Amino acid sequence: MKKIALLCATTAFVMPGVAFAQSTGTVEAEQDTIVVTGTRTAEVGGIVVPDTSKTREQLNAEFIQRQVPGQSINDTINNLPGVSFTNNDPFGSSGGNLIIRGFDNSRISETFDGIPLNDTGNYAIFSNQMLDPEIIEQVNVSLGSTDVDSPTASATGSTVNFRTRRPFETFAARIQGSYGDFDGGDFFRVFGVIDTGVLTSWGTRAFGSASMATNDFVYGHRGVVYKQQYNGMIFQPIGSNGDFISIAGHYNQNRNNFGGSLPLRQDTVNCQPVTGQTPAQALTCSQPRVVGSAAGNRYPLNGDERDYTIARCQTRNAVFETVAQVTAAGYVDPDAANGCGGEFEERYNPSNTGNIRLNSRFTLMDNLVLTVDPSFQYVKANGGGTVVAQEGFRDVNPAGPVVGGPANTATPQQCVQSPGTAGRSCQTGYIGGTPYFGRDLNGDGDLLDTVRLLAPSQTQTDRYGVIAGLRWDINDFHTLRLNYSFDRGEHRQTGETGLLNVNGEPLDVFPVNIALADNGANILQKRDRRSVALLHQISGEYRGEFFDSRLTVNVGIRAPFFERDLNNFCATSSASGFVECFGSNSAGLAAWMANNPTVNIGGGVLAPVQGPQRRVFNYSEILPNVGAVYDIAPRTSIFFNYSRGLQVPSTDLLYNSFFYPAGSDRASPTPETTDNFDLGVRYRSSNIVAQASLWYTIFHNRIAQAYDPDLDQNVFRNLGTVDKYGIDASIAWQATPELQLYAYGSYLWSDIGENVLAGECSATVSASCPAGSVGTQIFAPTSGNRESGAPIYTFGGRVQYNLPWVEIGVSFKQTGGRYVNDMNQPLYLCTNATGGNAYVNVVDCPATATRFQVYGARTPAYNIVNLDVRVPLNWAGLNDETYFQLNVTNLFDEFYVGNFGGQLLNTSVPFVNLGAPRAIIGTLVVGFR
Repeated sequence: MKKIALLCATTAFVMPGVAFAQSTGTVEAEQDTIVVTGTRTAEVGGIVVPDTSKTREQLNAEFIQRQVPGQSINDTINNLPGVSFTNNDPFGSSGGNLIIRGFDNSRISETFDGIPLNDTGNYAIFSNQMLDPEIIEQVNVSLGSTDVDSPTASATGSTVNFRTRRPFETFAARIQGSYGDFDGGDFFRVFGVIDTGVLTSWGTRAFGSASMATNDFVYGHRGVVYKQQYNGMIFQPIGSNGDFISIAGHYNQNRNNFGGSLPLRQDTVNCQPVTGQTPAQALTCSQPRVVGSAAGNRYPLNGDERDYTIARCQTRNAVFETVAQVTAAGYVDPDAANGCGGEFEERYNPSNTGNIRLNSRFTLMDNLVLTVDPSFQYVKANGGGTVVAQEGFRDVNPAGPVVGGPANTATPQQCVQSPGTAGRSCQTGYIGGTPYFGRDLNGDGDLLDTVRLLAPSQTQTDRYGVIAGLRWDINDFHTLRLNYSFDRGEHRQTGETGLLNVNGEPLDVFPVNIALADNGANILQKRDRRSVALLHQISGEYRGEFFDSRLTVNVGIRAPFFERDLNNFCATSSASGFVECFGSNSAGLAAWMANNPTVNIGGGVLAPVQGPQRRVFNYSEILPNVGAVYDIAPRTSIFFNYSRGLQVPSTDLLYNSFFYPAGSDRASPTPETTDNFDLGVRYRSSNIVAQASLWYTIFHNRIAQAYDPDLDQNVFRNLGTVDKYGIDASIAWQATPELQLYAYGSYLWSDIGENVLAGECSATVSASCPAGSVGTQIFAPTSGNRESGAPIYTFGGRVQYNLPWVEIGVSFKQTGGRYVNDMNQPLYLCTNATGGNAYVNVVDCPATATRFQVYGARTPAYNIVNLDVRVPLNWAGLNDETYFQLNVTNLFDEFYVGNFGGQLLNTSVPFVNLGAPRAIIGTLVVGFR
């Protein structure tokens, strides 16, 4: 006999304990391998440990709905071993950072009813765009392996899948309202859902839901968060053997400010070397360095300091000027751009996301089942940010005869005054990171001003996909599956600019809607590219049972074929992704190319500058996925799994390679691969579920990235071979009918195999670069070190005590320290007499400057305690669906460092988030069913 769940229903979608995989095909295939001991599902308080060859953990609705209403599901899985999620606010609407077994979010495949959610460009996960938790049936986490039919280009390891609940068979309704309070602001949320019950004689049923949430931003006393979401599903059973078709829709809209991202330095005063002293061994420290998000600010020392304020501001009034005025000695421009609108907390991070998804199952023969899951997704989003634009022109001839501008070029004002001067080439365009419009932007009648504009990185994606599977039950003991996956994402990445109001707020958070043009009607953008990410994948799997079904073996293989069709409509001017964009101004582009024909691509080697072009990249790999489960006792099993993972280079990394001539080695980034091993033991009974696993992952060509808010870019580093290994364990115990106990823990080791390339020697002589060493490679001392950004360990637990009149839950988690850089060394800055960062040749501090520590090697461990209390209101004559719930997050208001991505060197200060503060949320739920 197969390992049939004793309580299995006719379909996995009616039974919440078994649908724990990604696609409908995988759900159907794994449904029959669930072991249920006793008379009910092996579940304790919504915590399930599925009996598979992978290390999987699952949380059901019982657990999920005790969290903060509206909370991101990624914060909920922070209660699992191996998972670390740092939330940017207590409510789930401002994003956060997910890490599983040291895999960052770009290496984790997150799916929603089987459809992939990772960005098609850089594979990012946006945790504030997840499904409302009230309609999530369950979430399952595979800590180290993907499913054999995973339609992913990036998941070298973990997977997260959450599934929408099905419509109820009886009419039901639920409405709830939440109010929350934290130090400095309020939170409001409403949610409602209606189930139609069975509508037709064929069993058709449906539901629709809507929610709205808003809160003040938790830090900076600036900005708000507003979120609305709509969901619906129609479910149609077919026959009596579990076949069905369901179609569902989802729309989510976020309008939130950024906030709480501060430079990770804790030097409290601004210090500079003593003037004239060589070597510079002494510092003179005067002005205090205050807490804030600007580059010259610092990180708080404690919780009292984190309550900083971003002052309200106003842009300057426009004033007409002449060229003679602005070029006069000592002239102070009365309407020059100021900082209003430029603070990090003033940036918006708007998004409109939606999908339509269909899940289906058809029995073709008694032993042959077809599943088909097509989907469509839409994304419109940007990351905010501003730029100081020029009304004038840019001289793109670096060899011009006029002294007075950078690189011996004419200034924008000189270009306005006399653009036709010999040797000048005055153009409009987005050049050197600045837009030059050649027209009046502020309405004062001249072309001589600088004006601050909204200038985010805009993304719009249309994505189509399908996962189809055919399952053949050869007999009761052997099954074959054949799967096909298709995923096509058209990714339009632009960088239009828009005007700001006098208070620094944007006229439209999407400047693509009201994009500004130059004097020739050319839309100016800081980037302009179109990408098509295409996947065709075939996969197959055999499952067999042996030795009286005590041994279950699965042998799978998937073969993905990826194509990246990339069009960059700008010229590439650096290997780190900087571009020069002219829109439809072909004459301006031609002038820039003619005056800048070559670039140094490293080691003093000159190559032709790369203009707008199209490149196509193809990647493929054979990826095995094998495992086994052996029942060593009626309730105890051991399991093993091996899988190989692949991450295709992201679009940012591929576009960076456009800097190098097509066909060269550097123009062809290598994909990252992993070998993942799991070995564990599992115990499952009616009142105890427990699991422990040892794991080992070998990264080949490990690409790490971190977001730089100053550059508004992802910064990449290649760590070569990296080994990661560790242990994960959890146990949940129903001690008495009223008392549930849960504990979990993880420990992570990582080992960077080699010293990592950090740069090349310039002509400046320093300790690392003696005379004559121009172009010599500089390596950071990383061999044997831990990779930065991931916690060394985590452990925690939960106690749940239920009485007829009150239900109380307390969760605790300690997150261990995280190294700030891959050198595993404290952060040191090198400061010269003007206060600038004076490092030369990447890592050397010259004798005329002073090197001093601004932060330690790793962030401190921190403890978070959350409380939830539910009071049923049936004592007041109301039904079991009506109750009051109180949630307190970060009960003791722990001060801690929030999310950050890590970096290679210890010579610069990263921007990191502040951890979310304590919040108290009360929710009244009224429902009937």
